[in-house]
Amino acid sequence: TPTVTAAFSSLTFLLTTVTAGWLLRATHRWTASLLIMALLAHITRVYLTGAFAPPRELTWLTGLSMSAVMASFGVTGYSLPWDQLGYWACKIVTGVPDAIPIVGSLLVALLRGGTSLGQNTLSRFFESHTFLLPALATVLLLTHFLLIRAAGIAGPS
Repeated sequence: TPTVTAAFSSLTFLLTTVTAGWLLRATHRWTASLLIMALLAHITRVYLTGAFAPPRELTWLTGLSMSAVMASFGVTGYSLPWDQLGYWACKIVTGVPDAIPIVGSLLVALLRGGTSLGQNTLSRFFESHTFLLPALATVLLLTHFLLIRAAGIAGPS
């Protein structure tokens, strides 16, 4: 589990000491960006061709759910170095639910692991990025593929 005092130094260690660590981090970053671009292109194609129409509504919803999970990967991963950018991005993102009436402050406390940002927040984001989100993405992806096989590939209208 990362700590707020060692998160940035562990990133520095990866970039400067580990053989090809900079390449590993750059590959992770660029492939994540390419994944988001491919995902957006796929969603656009499905929408423009009307492939979300019956009997494929559930397939569409699992795809949109995967999109939310992929965006969550970006949010949680961006904060892990716990540098100024990551800290403030985390502060802004975890503060958004505060605008929701009645349950907003509860959601903020749940995301942050307390009333303020700190070790609990970093731990939650790390665990989400490395365990929860990959598991959820796998389940959604398998469900998506099974639904595609059940309904068939949508051809041109």
